[in-house]
Amino acid sequence: QVQLVESGGGLVQPGGSLRLSCAASGRIFNIYQMGWYRQAPGNERELVAEIWQSGNTNYADSVKDRFIISRDNTQNTAYLQMNSLKTEDTAVYYCNAFDTGNGMRFWGEGTLVTVSS
Repeated sequence: QVQLVESGGGLVQPGGSLRLSCAASGRIFNIYQMGWYRQAPGNERELVAEIWQSGNTNYADSVKDRFIISRDNTQNTAYLQMNSLKTEDTAVYYCNAFDTGNGMRFWGEGTLVTVSS
């Protein structure tokens, strides 16, 4: 099994920045893809950004030009730099990883991001 641990959430004012981290550990074979999802109260979980081993990325339209996803393949760690935060970015942010070695997808427990003045 792979464990994902997120960190970096917290309270920030509109227009501010936060950086989330997601560290993978455990029985890792090959983490091909890592991503960040978020879920606000009353909403479904949605994709925020994802990144592949190649470095290719994909972003939700709502965060393009504000958020940047990156990863360190040697450390099996992913990051989400969030800039120009808006109140509507408030949500629990979850890390996700797909391991091609066992064909399984794993989730972290989430970290809360609150954007409020």
